[in-house]
Amino acid sequence: MTPTTFTIDTITPTPWKNGGGSTREIAVWPQGAGMDAFDWRISVADIAADGPFSAFSGIDRQIVLIDGAGVHLQAHDDSFCHKLKHVGEPFAFPGDTAVHATLVDGPTRDFNVMTRRGVCRAEVRLMRQPFTVDPADATVLVLVLRGSWDAGEGQQMAAGDGMLMAAGAPAVTLVHKDIAALCLRVTLHKELVK
Repeated sequence: MTPTTFTIDTITPTPWKNGGGSTREIAVWPQGAGMDAFDWRISVADIAADGPFSAFSGIDRQIVLIDGAGVHLQAHDDSFCHKLKHVGEPFAFPGDTAVHATLVDGPTRDFNVMTRRGVCRAEVRLMRQPFTVDPADATVLVLVLRGSWDAGEGQQMAAGDGMLMAAGAPAVTLVHKDIAALCLRVTLHKELVK
């Protein structure tokens, strides 16, 4: 079972209906599932203007700033107010809540993980040190944010490169030589529907 590799900038963007940005879908499960039928969905959004995030009933979301000065997220129901300003730090919130996004200082690029509550749960972690991914019983995605990472067998990954490993795939160790290197690791755990 070979990992699937990708580079963000080679994924065709889909413009938002409101004109405020675009989304590049990295992966979705089941494959080809629409917005109302996925178990999980991972994407990158380029936010070009202030505006609303759509609400998704029954969905849990995590967002991570990967480029830009940041974005201020204000829930319409005042349940949270959060400034996303540090590259690589995930922020989790319920997708049921409508959110208004205000750019801090110009456009941003943001990594998004959406999971259907009761079906799948995502663990999103910022990795600074070399690490091993062992997708024995969970799907795992890694995305390089900074530096050059060696994924073994001569495979080098730079900022914007990523790898998706299905459950049961062989373990992969990622190492770097740059003290500023950053990588995101997303582990997607199946949950039993209650």
